Amino acid sequence: MATTGKEYSEMAKNASPPSPKLKDCIKAFLFGGLICTIGQGLMYLYEKAGLNEDEIKTLTSVTLIVLTAILTGVGVFDNIAKHAGAGTLVPITGFANSVVSPALEFKTEGFVLGVGANMFKIAGPVIVYGTVASMVYGIIYWVTTLF
Repeated sequence: MATTGKEYSEMAKNASPPSPKLKDCIKAFLFGGLICTIGQGLMYLYEKAGLNEDEIKTLTSVTLIVLTAILTGVGVFDNIAKHAGAGTLVPITGFANSVVSPALEFKTEGFVLGVGANMFKIAGPVIVYGTVASMVYGIIYWVTTLF
């Protein structure tokens, strides 16, 4: 006996527990805030080390990327993300995770066809659309300043 689309939807709805949206939002806010607080702490640490503003910004970003890549590699970041939800998508940590995860997943297929071909599978479209959008914005800005 075949099920119809409506029956399947009802069956799926009954099998899936409702998501506690308020609780998820609070956890995402707290974890995202914690990630940002860690970044701010790194900035203060690098400032105390006597670095200039450009070095501080660069080192803070690089440190967060490396920490996220390491935590993703050892499987810790995924456990954090299970609890934090969207809070781990703070742009820099989410980007690092989206590059490292596919690289780890496809490493058994080799460095070229596995890691190299799949590393930017998730992050690639974001990079492409971000680059294109910034170019379009730049052209519009340039044209509007001509007049």
